[in-house]
Amino acid sequence: MAAILLALAVAWLFMTLLFEHHLERRLQAEMTRDGLRLVAGLAIGPDGAPQIERPPVDSRLETPAGGYYWEVSTASGALRSRSLWDADLRRSAAAPSDHWRLQRAAGPYGQEVSILERRVELGDGRLALVQLALDAAPLASARAEFGRELGAFLAVLWLVLSAAAWLQVRLGLRPLGRVRSELAALRESASARLPESHLREVQPLVDSINALADARERDLAVARQRAADLAHGLKTPLAAMAAQSRRAREAGAQQAAEGLDRAIAAIRRAIEAELARARIAVIRRQPGGSAAVRDTVERLLTVLEQTDRGGELAFTLDIPAGLQLALQPDDLSEILGAVLENAVRYARRQVRVSATAGPQWARVSIEDDGPGIAAEHARDALARGGRLDEANEGSGLGLAIARELTEATGGTITMSRAALGGLKVEFCWGPSGD
Repeated sequence: MAAILLALAVAWLFMTLLFEHHLERRLQAEMTRDGLRLVAGLAIGPDGAPQIERPPVDSRLETPAGGYYWEVSTASGALRSRSLWDADLRRSAAAPSDHWRLQRAAGPYGQEVSILERRVELGDGRLALVQLALDAAPLASARAEFGRELGAFLAVLWLVLSAAAWLQVRLGLRPLGRVRSELAALRESASARLPESHLREVQPLVDSINALADARERDLAVARQRAADLAHGLKTPLAAMAAQSRRAREAGAQQAAEGLDRAIAAIRRAIEAELARARIAVIRRQPGGSAAVRDTVERLLTVLEQTDRGGELAFTLDIPAGLQLALQPDDLSEILGAVLENAVRYARRQVRVSATAGPQWARVSIEDDGPGIAAEHARDALARGGRLDEANEGSGLGLAIARELTEATGGTITMSRAALGGLKVEFCWGPSGD
């Protein structure tokens, strides 16, 4: 809009200058015509003074101070139009003799005038100075009026052009707005693609975005495969190292066994971290699904109850049967499974899982009656590899992985003291349900 305004302002300046030059050229042409008529009617009287046989015909020349004047002067006298009355024009000693010259000067009554003058040679060799003068006020008034009218027109034109430019931008960017809304689906799903555009100008952009999505999907598939290959390829070496650790411990080589155990734990942490990273990348590119919370928790508890620790604990469920979360079932299983494993590891007798939901939110809580975690250590527990109990087995990644998976699905995780006395881990998706 500012560029249009600047262009119109420059146009106004040049157009007013052109109009002024046009007026001056027209004025000079009219005054030159009258000057030639004046010269054609000149004669020298018996006393040597100039005489006029056919003066120019113009009512302004017959009215005193009429705004238009002429004067012919020689060494013997001068002849003036009636409009000059008893005044005279300022004579110029440098008036040309081969052409008419137009210039601005002070007029006979103090006003500014345009004077056209030339020296001419009469028949007997005498020189006469022929001058015509026109008040400059009408010219200035015409120029100012033209500038005002042109300014008003250009102002209206600026409004019209600005509205047209705004409309063109809106209509031109509308296809990009549709592309922008379709990109939301592309962010949620690695398999989503932008549909073909009806506009030829936008189609190259759509093709480029889809090509980028194809490349990212291939990279994601390669990353997942590498993580799976890593986990699978290290299973046998880890099992062999664990067997060597047991044999070393049985043989009394306690220090060597502990060294192997630390190496095994480090490798497992690396595997779990890589698998978690790959899983989080998948979650961020998958569309929202639907997971039944109670069914998911029951399947997890069925597995945990088969373990030595799980078989010694009492599990309590307080979850509505029809509660659904907008997550993929596998994602919810990994999130809750990591925390349930941690609860089973530290609980003394009881683990409780509860869930509540509102119109726009859902909350799942897992509590145990174990030792719990002090409030000042909660942040460390959620950090990757942060272990607060080095005596128990584990990689220290369970709670951290749960946090990252929860955040990847748009939720939050908090830790606090449970009513059972141990740790309470609470997940919330959507606005707070308080």
